[in-house]
Amino acid sequence: MALFGVLDANSKLLSGTYPAEQVVAIRYAVLLAVLFAARTAMRGLGGSLATAHPWLHLVRAMFMVGSGMGFFLALRSIPLAEGYLVYFTAPFLTLGLAALVLREQTGPAVWGWSALGFAGVALAMWPGLRADGPWDAYLWALFATACYAAVMTINRMLRHETGSAVLILWSSLPGLLVLGPFAAMSWVPPDAFDLMALSLNGLLAGAATLCLAIAFRHDSAARLAPLEFSALVFAVGFDLLIWSVWPTAWTMGGAVVVVFALVMSQRAAAPRQGIPAGNT
Repeated sequence: MALFGVLDANSKLLSGTYPAEQVVAIRYAVLLAVLFAARTAMRGLGGSLATAHPWLHLVRAMFMVGSGMGFFLALRSIPLAEGYLVYFTAPFLTLGLAALVLREQTGPAVWGWSALGFAGVALAMWPGLRADGPWDAYLWALFATACYAAVMTINRMLRHETGSAVLILWSSLPGLLVLGPFAAMSWVPPDAFDLMALSLNGLLAGAATLCLAIAFRHDSAARLAPLEFSALVFAVGFDLLIWSVWPTAWTMGGAVVVVFALVMSQRAAAPRQGIPAGNT
């Protein structure tokens, strides 16, 4: 979630200059370059590239393209706070998909604490919400959020995959093949600084997605989905540490509600996972 916070800020800065397909295609190209460079330097790093579930990986890759493109197009036209508020419906979508597709038992308490976490986010962002942006931007944000929830669900379905290399290859290569031609047609030559920012975008997205994929190998959506609300806390911290922007009373109040809801959602989900509540 911390990596996604940095990624969103970086994407917001780039969105006014470069087309979405170029930014996301460069993201995948950087990930592939880093993967093969690392495996050249250290043979077999990250495990096997082969998979027994190629079609599931391809579906995951297409949802990742939809998520990356959707968020980029949304943040081009609406404030980051409003984009985040749409994004924070993702835990509910993830919990719903986990129940429908994975047959994971969630329980009403987790849904309730997740609702409180969403309320905390809304409280923190309330003063900056205007909802006067173009409707297509909000629809892009909702589309991206649904794609993101689908990726999280498929991550859980792929939890038996070993190594990280297969996750990077099978998400980045299909995405680059799909977006590469469109990126070439709308290419805007970046200067040296922007090229570094575009490359950083790829590393941040890859690292964040990989961390989440590994997390979903080890635990259920009931434990992990509510943790997505912690992105608010990281956003507040980055504003203060990097840009010296002090949070308002609304933001601090919302952050306190979010942290409380996260702790309680973990305690509610822990008994279902066979973990003593006092150890969460």
